[in-house]
Amino acid sequence: MTAGFFAPASLPSGMSALREALRELPETVFADLLEGEEAYLVVIDLPGATGTSTEITAEDRRIRIEARREKEMPSGFTYLHEDRSLFLDLELPLPPDAIGEDARATIDRGVLELRVPRRPPTEETSIPIEDA
Repeated sequence: MTAGFFAPASLPSGMSALREALRELPETVFADLLEGEEAYLVVIDLPGATGTSTEITAEDRRIRIEARREKEMPSGFTYLHEDRSLFLDLELPLPPDAIGEDARATIDRGVLELRVPRRPPTEETSIPIEDA
């Protein structure tokens, strides 16, 4: 019998957890996830949301987005059917190399762009071994 090294390949990575969270968004919420060498970019369509009606916080390896759609009812009309939610409350897990505390966001015409910087890769370090 030989001894070996076991590395489970089926454990979810931080990136797959973020992808899964975006897949679970309601069908009426559209989101894109982009990856660059220095940052991740999350783009979420939030029609009617503005910088003042949206709050984003980072804590415990998660980003929380709370957005409220501002709507004005045209004079003389009432809603018969409405598919667009007034609120979005979303928590996104961050990949292990993401720096949530340094994230930056912009919103333009209801399109939120959240840029989350990545930690630079660490260089390989040789670890000395002492004979016992």
